[in-house]
Amino acid sequence: MSESYLKKEFKESDIQRARNLINKDFTAKTKSSTGYQKAYARHEEGDIWEESGKKWTIKNGVRQNITKLDAAKKAARVPLACPKCGGSMKHHLAKKMYKIHGFCFDCTINYEAELRKAGLYKKYEKNMIQGSMKSFAKDLTAWVQSFVDYNPTYVTEHGDIEDWNSNSSEKNKVLNNLKEYLEVLDKHLD
Repeated sequence: MSESYLKKEFKESDIQRARNLINKDFTAKTKSSTGYQKAYARHEEGDIWEESGKKWTIKNGVRQNITKLDAAKKAARVPLACPKCGGSMKHHLAKKMYKIHGFCFDCTINYEAELRKAGLYKKYEKNMIQGSMKSFAKDLTAWVQSFVDYNPTYVTEHGDIEDWNSNSSEKNKVLNNLKEYLEVLDKHLD
């Protein structure tokens, strides 16, 4: 065989790659090319940047996506230990009390005992109950208003638009009943 046959079979980049492998230089380039190269930006802990239409940050060395629901996730998250006493939050009552007060069940009992000693427990209890009732009244009002405002229209098989409005006298009756109920509720809250 002739020597030219071997030269045609291997390119210079193939030979350079073999040399790199023998020298255990696995990341060395064998070709230099031009064209598109993505610009990489270094980000530090706490930096906030936008990439591909999303916001990103680095927390505890981990790259994380910032979403609109981060505040809701944080509010729903129960820690492993009570922030006040450092006790376990494993018990279901501890989790429930954390969502209400921000600390575990044992700390809630101690807090309420201190309020009883100071003579402030009745006021505290009244504020807790009234807060729940006010929230209930607000939710009920929103629910009834959405019921009254609902205006269903349907398209039949023939393309006719049917308006299935209930009569306005029924809607007014529901609103008056709600108003009366809220007045009675307000009397008990004060």
